[in-house]
Amino acid sequence: QVQLVESGGGLVQAGQSLRLSCVASESIFSIGGMGWYRQAPGKRRELVARITSARVTMYGDFVKGRFTISAANAKNTVYLQMSSLKPEDTAVYYCRADPSSYGGESWGQGTQVTVSS
Repeated sequence: QVQLVESGGGLVQAGQSLRLSCVASESIFSIGGMGWYRQAPGKRRELVARITSARVTMYGDFVKGRFTISAANAKNTVYLQMSSLKPEDTAVYYCRADPSSYGGESWGQGTQVTVSS
């Protein structure tokens, strides 16, 4: 199973930016899709952004052009660039890998993003 390690979270003020990174233990080129999800206290986990091995991307409706997901195959890393952050973006952000030849779906441990007003 693919191991995922997220980093890049932190405390920022509204309007600022953060870039999250997710490093995979296996080649992300061989994984059909990877994504970022988030979960705020008392809320369900929701899709933030997803990218496929063909570099097709999709975003949650709330993103509204503020976030960009990208991937660097050579580094086995998926990024989430977040701009114009809002207090409602405060959550734990998780990286996920689709089931693949390496095994079932995988989740990272999460990274906390806190946006103050």
